[in-house]
Amino acid sequence: MISVLTLLVSLTLAATIAALSVKRIPEGQVYTLRRLGKPAGTLTAGTHLVLPLVEHIAHKISITGYTLAVDERLADDASSDANTLRGRVWWQVLDPERAEAVIDRADDMIRLHLRDAVQRAANPEPQDARSRNQRIKQTLNGRLRERGVLVTRVELNLAA
Repeated sequence: MISVLTLLVSLTLAATIAALSVKRIPEGQVYTLRRLGKPAGTLTAGTHLVLPLVEHIAHKISITGYTLAVDERLADDASSDANTLRGRVWWQVLDPERAEAVIDRADDMIRLHLRDAVQRAANPEPQDARSRNQRIKQTLNGRLRERGVLVTRVELNLAA
C-alpha cells in the first residue's frame, strides 16, 4: 500500500510541474521559446502550455517599442565639445524570431550603426535637423530590418 507521505510528495510534484507548464504572456509582449536549446517559435499574448525541462522561455520581447537615449562624442578629441550627438532613437521589434538573435545587444548594435549613419548623413551643405534625422532613420532601417528591428523615430541634435 502507498504511504501517505509518498502520495503527498507525488501530488506536490505533479502540481509543481502543472504550474510550471502554464505561461501567461501579457499584451504587447512576445516570448521566444527554445526546445532542447533550439529555437521553437514564439508565444504571443495569452495563456500557453509548455513542457517544463524540455522547453523554456529564451527572451521576453516587448513589441510596443523601446527608447534609446544617445549622448556620445563623435570627435576623437575628448577635450573638446565638438560633434556631440544627443537625442533619442525610438525602435521596435517587427519580427521576434529574427530579432531574438540580437535583442540582448540591440542597443549597442543601433549605436554602432547610428555613428556610421550620422557620418554618412553629414553633408558640407547646410541642412535642417528634420531632414538629417529622416536620412539617419532611413539608413538605420536599411541595416536593421533584416534583423527584425525597425527604427520608428529619430530625434538627434548634433552640437558642433
